Formats: sequence, structure tokens, C-alpha cells
Amino acid sequence: MALPYRWQWRVERWKNSMRGFFGGGDQQPRPKICPACGALVGISATRCHECGASLRFSLAALSKKLSGLFGEQETPVTSALLVANILMFGFSWVALANEGGGGFRILWGMGGETVYRLGASHPYPIFVEHEWWRFVTAMFLHGGLIHIGFNMMSLMQLGPALEELYGSARYLFLYVVTGAFGFLVSAWFGNFSLGASGALLGLVGVMLAITTKRGGAYMRDLRSRLISSVVILFILGFSGVGIDNYAHFAGLLAGFGLGKLFADRQPMNSAERRTAYGLGWLAGMTVIACFALMILHYRDTLPWQR
Repeated sequence: MALPYRWQWRVERWKNSMRGFFGGGDQQPRPKICPACGALVGISATRCHECGASLRFSLAALSKKLSGLFGEQETPVTSALLVANILMFGFSWVALANEGGGGFRILWGMGGETVYRLGASHPYPIFVEHEWWRFVTAMFLHGGLIHIGFNMMSLMQLGPALEELYGSARYLFLYVVTGAFGFLVSAWFGNFSLGASGALLGLVGVMLAITTKRGGAYMRDLRSRLISSVVILFILGFSGVGIDNYAHFAGLLAGFGLGKLFADRQPMNSAERRTAYGLGWLAGMTVIACFALMILHYRDTLPWQR
């Protein structure tokens, strides 16, 4: 049975309202805005003529949407790294308190079983039990408030400038790769280690590489100050204050090498953007996978309990 005219009219209005809610309605097709670069493209276009991004799906567009979650449109990865490190420090403290620890250990003594389960770098689980995910999870753990305080101050000093220079995707790749390489070398030499400083020295290495490719008095002065800071840090490491010189040197070396390899500017064309976003998503998914593996193995029987 056909609906009365008045109900047909109401149903049609509801349909138009719903189409309008989801971007349709009675409007005529209009030119699109590229979600990656913001350029105006044709009605029927499937790919941006300016940046080459797919209008159906692109890593660039998805990355821009995710960056909005952290407020800072220019340096979202630095903000995300800061939040991740603080959250992991909070988890470490709660886990330590549940195991009967706490007190002044929060200043510089959060180690042992708690951080081992959370993914600290150690040669036995890495090379014997093949827990390679520790190379990544270890860079988000810290031994106390003093440790994380110094590291996060360094991150906020170094990170934003490099993220704006290289772009968020390549910056994340640089941070993760240099930090992981630092723990690889550290574990190879038999060290139990944790902290973001290997990745931070990686950023210092990238900055040193930039100063060798750019001339001028400012670059020379910056290179001199960076070298002085690195020398002081290594001297402190040899003084026995718990600084992992192996991770620091390896991160610094990896950062310098990648800094010489990468162009010190934002990606300029569609091919460079695709490569950059591919590297960034590879690094991001690696971090997520490593944390997932840490969670899966968190309750495993510890080697010294077997």
C-alpha cells in the first residue's frame, strides 16, 4: 500500500536531512579539498594534482588527522613522545608501588623486576630469548624523576626544531631508529639499560650532521656547543653515575649518519612525501607492535625464577 502524500513528503525530507548530515543533501557536487596539502581539486578527481595524495585514502591525510589529537599541528610527534614517556613513568611507578616499592626510589631507583617486565633493555632476554621489542620499549622507560626530568627537558629543547625541519614522519623515524640502535649496541656489550637518552643523542647527532652541511658562524657556534655538551656527557658516563655511554655513542653515531643521508628540509614532492610517510608509519607501527608484545609477555616467568 502506498503511503499517503503527506507521509511521503515527510520521509523524503528525512532522507534529505540525513544526506545533508553526512555531507550530501540537495547540494550540487563541489570541488574537493585535498586532505593532505589543502589544494583545491576537481569534483571527480581521485588524486591531488599538487601533492599526488590519494583523495580516497592516504597516509598523509591520516597523519594530519592524528596530529590533531595532540593539539600541536607543527610538532605533534614531540608532544606524543612526551605524553608516552610520562605515561610509562606513571605505569612504572604504580607497578613498583604494587610490588612493595616506592618512597624515595621514585627519584632515582626505579629498576629491577618492574622495569624488566615493562621492557627494559637487557642482553639475556634480547639475545637468548629473542625479545627484540625491548630495543623500542626501553626508550620509554626511566629510572626516576631526575632521569625523566632531564630527558624530557632535552626532548622539548631538541625535538620541535627538528620535527619542523624534517617533518613529523621522518622525525619519528629518526627518533625510533637511533634509540633502538643505541640499545642494540648497549645490550651487545652486556648492559642493562633504559631511557630516552639514546634517541636524544640521536637527535644531537642529526643536528651535528646538519651543521656540517650548512655554513655560517651560527652553524659553527652550534656545532661547538653541541660537541662540548656531548663531551661533558661522556665524561660523566665514565665517572660511574649510571650513564650508558654505549647507548649514547651508538645513538649519536646513528643520528649523524641518518642526518648526513636525509635532506635537511621538508619533503618537496609527492615521491618524497610518500617515502617520508612510509618511514613514519613504519616507525609508528613498530612502536605499537613492540608495546603489544611487552603487554603479552608482561606476566612471563622471569629467568631467575625458573
